[in-house]
Amino acid sequence: MRRVVHHTGLTDDAVEARAYQLEAVDEALTGSMLLVLPTAAGKTAVAWMTIAEMLKKNKGWILFVAPTNGLVDQHVRDLKRIIKNIEKYNVISMTGSIPPEKRKELWNSARIIVATPHVVRNDVLTGNLSLQDCSHLIIDEAHHSTGKHPMAITAELYNSEAGKPLILGMTASPGSKTEIVAEICERLKIERIHIRMAKEPMLSKYLAGLEIQEIVVNVPEKIRQLVTPLELWINGIVRRQRRAGIYVRTGNPSFGGLNEARARAQHAISLGDASAYSSISQIATAMTLNHLINHLLTQGIAAAREFLENSHNTSAESSKSLKKFHKDPRILELKNTLDGMDEIHTKVGTVRRLIRHRLRRDPESKIIVFASFRNTVESLDRALDDLKDVKSVQVIGQSDRSGKKGLKPKQQIEVLDKFREGEYNVLVATSVAEEGLDIPGADLVIFYEPVGSEIRTIQRRGRTGRHREGEVMVLVAEDTRDENAKISAERKEENMQRAVQRIRRKLPRKNHEDLCNLDNFLVQIGQKEILATDFIIQIRKENRPEIIKIDQNVPEIEKRTEKSLEPSNFRPRGQKGLEEYEKK
Repeated sequence: MRRVVHHTGLTDDAVEARAYQLEAVDEALTGSMLLVLPTAAGKTAVAWMTIAEMLKKNKGWILFVAPTNGLVDQHVRDLKRIIKNIEKYNVISMTGSIPPEKRKELWNSARIIVATPHVVRNDVLTGNLSLQDCSHLIIDEAHHSTGKHPMAITAELYNSEAGKPLILGMTASPGSKTEIVAEICERLKIERIHIRMAKEPMLSKYLAGLEIQEIVVNVPEKIRQLVTPLELWINGIVRRQRRAGIYVRTGNPSFGGLNEARARAQHAISLGDASAYSSISQIATAMTLNHLINHLLTQGIAAAREFLENSHNTSAESSKSLKKFHKDPRILELKNTLDGMDEIHTKVGTVRRLIRHRLRRDPESKIIVFASFRNTVESLDRALDDLKDVKSVQVIGQSDRSGKKGLKPKQQIEVLDKFREGEYNVLVATSVAEEGLDIPGADLVIFYEPVGSEIRTIQRRGRTGRHREGEVMVLVAEDTRDENAKISAERKEENMQRAVQRIRRKLPRKNHEDLCNLDNFLVQIGQKEILATDFIIQIRKENRPEIIKIDQNVPEIEKRTEKSLEPSNFRPRGQKGLEEYEKK
C-alpha cells in the first residue's frame, strides 16, 4: 500500500513516506546537520521536505548548492515538480553560464535558488550577493566542503552573514579519515550528524538489490613487452636511490615509496646536501615512469598515448628531468609504437562482451561505463560502434589539463537527458558523471578500473540500483596497480563509518525533543491519514528487534569441574620441573 507525505508546501502524492527520511527532517530543522545516507536512499527527499517547512515558517529565501551544472539543473527540475505552488516562490538556477551582471539582478528574484558554489562564492566576495536574509542553506555532495573548495568557502560565508544560519549538508560518502569528517563539520558548523546504514531494517526494504562482481582480466603479452624496458629503467633508478639511502621501501617501486623518497631528498637538500639534487631529478623521472607503466597495464594503449601527449605538452614549462624524459630514445620509440597501434587491452573486449550479454538478456537495459581517462572513453565508445542494438554516447568534462576541448555543461546535460529518455542505452563517461545524478533505469555499471578513493567508488556504484536491482562489474587487470586500488577502496569504505561515528559523538548537539518539528506533516496510508509522528512511532515498533525471552523453568547447566593436571602434562616436552630435582 502506497504511503505518501502530505504538507501544505508539497505537491500531492509526490513524496513517498519513509520513516527514516521524516526522522532526518525532524533533526535537520533543529540545527545544522550532516545527513549521511546510502546512495539511492533519498537524501534529496529530506531536502524537499525541509524546504517546504522553511517556506511555511520563514520569510527568508533558500539556497541549494550543488557542485556541477548537471546537478543544479536536476535539482531545479525536481523542485518545480515537488514544491506546491512553485510559481508563488519561483525557483531559478545560477551557474557560471550566466554573466555576473545578470546574476546580480536575479539573486533577489526568487525564494529558492539552486546554484554552484563557485558562483555563490564569487558573487558574495564581489558584493553582488548578500546572504543575510538566506534562511536555509542546503549543500549537496557535502564531502567537498574541505580545503579551498568553493563549497567550504560558501558555507563559511553563509555562517558569517546569515542572521540565523541553518545548514543541511548531504552526502553518501563523507570520507574515511576522521580529520576530514571533522573538517567538513567544522567548515559547515554542523551540530549533529544523522547517519543511517543500508542494512538497517527501516532502509533496506527501500533499496534495490545491488550485486557487485569482480572480473580479473589478463594483460596482453604485447603490452607486457612494451612495459618491460620501462620497468628495467625505473628499477635501476630505485636501486641507485636505495644505495643512497633515499628510497627505503622494500618491494616494487610504488607511488608511496617515491613520494617518501622525494621528501627525504628535499630534506637532505635543506641540510646542505647538494648531491640530493640529482636524487630529486631521478625520482621525478621514476614517478613519470610509474604513471606511464600503470596507464599501459591498467588502461591500455589509448590512455598511455594520452598521458605521453599531455606530459609532453606541459614539459615546456616543466623541469629539466621531464624534458629529458621525453627526449630519451626509449620514450621516443614507445611513442612511435603507440601511434601506430589500435587498442588491444583485454579490458576493451571484456566491456564489449558484458554489454552484449546484458542487452541480449534485457534489451531495455541502460548501462554506464566509467573510465578515468578521456582517451579510454573515446576508445571504448569506438569499440562499441559495431555492436548490435548498442546506442552509446560519451560524457566527458569541458577540458583537460592539456586544453583539449570536451563537452560544455549544457551539452553534458543534453546527453544525460537523452540517456534518461532512452535515445542512448550505453553511457561511457569519465568522473563527470559520477556524482549525484539520478539516472533512472541504469541497471549495470562497469568500472573500467577500480579507483582507490572510497568516495569515488561509492559515487560510481550509486549510479545503479536506484530504482530496481542493479549490477556493478569491476574490471581488475591481473598483477597490476588495479589490485591495490581495489583493496585500498574497500579498506577506506570500512573506515568511513567509524570516522563518522567518532566525530558524531564529539559534536555539541542542541537539545532536541524527538519528532517535535513534524507537526505540519501528515502521512496518507490508503484512504487513511495520520500524523507523521504516529507513522514514525508505528514503523519503529515494526522494526524493533525481538527480545528473546528466557524460560525460567530450564534447569541450570551443571558446571563442569576441571580435573587437576600433573605438571608433566602441561610443561613443554623435554622441560624439567623442580619436583624432579632432589631436595637437599
